[in-house]
Amino acid sequence: MVKSDIEVAREAKMKPIGEVAAKIGIPADALVPFGTTKAKISFDFINSLKSKPDGKLILVTAISPTPAGEGKTTTTVGLGDGLNRIGKRAMSCLREPSLGPCFGVKGGAAGGGYAQVVPMEDINLHFTGDFHAITSAHNLLAALLDNHIYWGNKLGIDARRIAWRRVMDMNDRALRQIVNSLGGTANGFPREDGFDITVASEIMAIFCLATDLKDLEKRIGNIVVAYTRDKKPVFARDLKGDGAMTVLLKDALSPNLVQTLENNPVFIHGGPFANIAHGCNSVLATSTALKLCDYVVTEAGFGADLGAEKFFDIKCRKAGLKPAATVIVATIRALKMHGGVAKDELKHENAAAVTKGCDNLKRHIENVAKFGVPAVVAINRFITDTEAEIQAVMAAAESVGTKAFLCTHWADGGKGTEALAHHVVALAESGAANFKTLYPDDMPLRDKVKTIATEIYRAADISCDSSVETQFKDLQAAGYGHLPVCMAKTQYSFSTDPNKRGAPTGHIVPVRELRLSAGAEFVVVVTGDIMTMPGLPKVPSAEVIRLNDSGQIEGLF
Repeated sequence: MVKSDIEVAREAKMKPIGEVAAKIGIPADALVPFGTTKAKISFDFINSLKSKPDGKLILVTAISPTPAGEGKTTTTVGLGDGLNRIGKRAMSCLREPSLGPCFGVKGGAAGGGYAQVVPMEDINLHFTGDFHAITSAHNLLAALLDNHIYWGNKLGIDARRIAWRRVMDMNDRALRQIVNSLGGTANGFPREDGFDITVASEIMAIFCLATDLKDLEKRIGNIVVAYTRDKKPVFARDLKGDGAMTVLLKDALSPNLVQTLENNPVFIHGGPFANIAHGCNSVLATSTALKLCDYVVTEAGFGADLGAEKFFDIKCRKAGLKPAATVIVATIRALKMHGGVAKDELKHENAAAVTKGCDNLKRHIENVAKFGVPAVVAINRFITDTEAEIQAVMAAAESVGTKAFLCTHWADGGKGTEALAHHVVALAESGAANFKTLYPDDMPLRDKVKTIATEIYRAADISCDSSVETQFKDLQAAGYGHLPVCMAKTQYSFSTDPNKRGAPTGHIVPVRELRLSAGAEFVVVVTGDIMTMPGLPKVPSAEVIRLNDSGQIEGLF
């Protein structure tokens, strides 16, 4: 009988976090322990590393996701373990899971099988409280905004032009659109409002891009929360919220250290959604890891058209990171779905469908090459995969100039990625990487969006109604034209239609609205039907999560 992820995690022989830290040169006095198996890293220690050289940065991304599963986080963990197995000083950097998907349909984000990060239950639930701090900081600003209006509105805020919604770390569709301040004059002025999920908050994006506490406070102060009646921006610093919000976030900003099942170090820190925000763990965690290790493996959310593009064009651009190699994760099952096979037929061999589905894989390989970063394919193996299907993927990868490696980390841990690890090291040390962003800073915002749509999504064009065209012009005129753009798009397709699998071309990308994230320093471009507050499925995972008679958690995955 195959053990569940939580059963495997429960059997883990974890080492004290001090021992894990010592493997990468972190002394005991640099740790802020959360129990015996989790710790934050002190800023004094982080600052002491600045003169050290950086290791090699490896990005793990994937094909366009399907209900069949791809295993990007599992591969990130497995590759980190594999690199350690072949004698390299390496660690992984991951995002923190959101409670919304944990209790919804997607599950947690600590890997799976024998390529997991532990303590899995803690990581997938409250962990070290970072998300609670981010939620509180965000909602403090919302409270200060409404309070300012209540007490006379000295700044002349136009209640029709408030740009700061509230957040909570849960999927709750009922809160997408609400009316607040009902109940009479004592409760303020009624207005339309709404909630986003915490991982879609600009505070989360700022948190993951800030380089230190001063940078964090400056970015928070730059948040545009509303506009006046003559359309002038009102900033968080105008409401005097930046100081108190930074206080709420001061401990959370330190990276969290945990371990894999094989007792190798992992930073898990920050967690912006990849189809709404930029989908990468914190700059602080990644940059600190690069000072501590020779190889750092990190992931970017969803397929390479979303996660990798944002990793390169936003995170690497802003943090000065230069990735040395990219791993693109694929499963035979997912490639079959891209080739037109229904989910309930995936167990049957169909090499022709795999070959057809590889059009999606090849598109991602070609796109990654546009950033000057060499790629390799990791085939995350399932027991139903056949030799003919595996050979079809390897042939497809070779047809566009790369290699594919069969990986069994889910079943075998780091041992199952040794061949991939050797190849990743060879790629990283070859000097083949010549990283470049897709577009320059000084390209106009509208042209940046069109460049991503045509170059990465292979669309024919973008479409914008008159209100969106006005937004482009207004943001450009206001001095925000130099910012990168963060595309909010469905993760399931290169197009904005989640049902168009494979590698569609010639489609139109409809731009619905632009949202300025002046603190995070990017412009969110909302396309199609994307939502910033997900809902729960008909049968949410929460229905089967419970404590058993021994007090252990069941149903979490």
